[in-house]
Amino acid sequence: MPKASEIKKNQAIEYEGRVYFVKDIERSVPQGRAGGSLYRMRMYDVVTNQKLDETFKDSDMLNLADLVRRPAMFSYADGDEYVFMDSEDFTQYMLNRSAIEEELLFITEDTQGLMVILVSETPVALDLPPTVELVVAETDPSIKGGSATARTKPARLSTGLVVQVPEHISTGDRIKVNVEERKFLSRA
Repeated sequence: MPKASEIKKNQAIEYEGRVYFVKDIERSVPQGRAGGSLYRMRMYDVVTNQKLDETFKDSDMLNLADLVRRPAMFSYADGDEYVFMDSEDFTQYMLNRSAIEEELLFITEDTQGLMVILVSETPVALDLPPTVELVVAETDPSIKGGSATARTKPARLSTGLVVQVPEHISTGDRIKVNVEERKFLSRA
């Protein structure tokens, strides 16, 4: 069991019966106090993605979570259950639609770099690559002479996600999208 002072960003810890990713750590040393530093951690619940800010003394003991990331690919959907297959040992992981609602906007059959997050060998979430390639399903007609730096227009992608794209992009084009910011990056 590591002390709070030994926890690093992107580690997973167990706290109050739940598993959290540590996304940010802020260290402060209170003046006039005999003792150590305080560590304010911004954590996100692995299952619900709910934010939790908590402050620990440097000597507080924390449990590291039994968290495993496995490379996987989307296999098929069965009602509200989505099945992902491990890319290395072909194990199948089932995740409920409600647990991965946001991630589904970025997933197609050929999405590369997908990871299934397992807590105690149970799949709980998906970890997406930083960028994905998606096909433009519907957008206004492209404007001849519209440059890459000109105005933008909304485009609905094959997964249902809507992003702003430059005017020269047309229906059927394959584009790269930044997952975190939900923004158009370039043509694929």
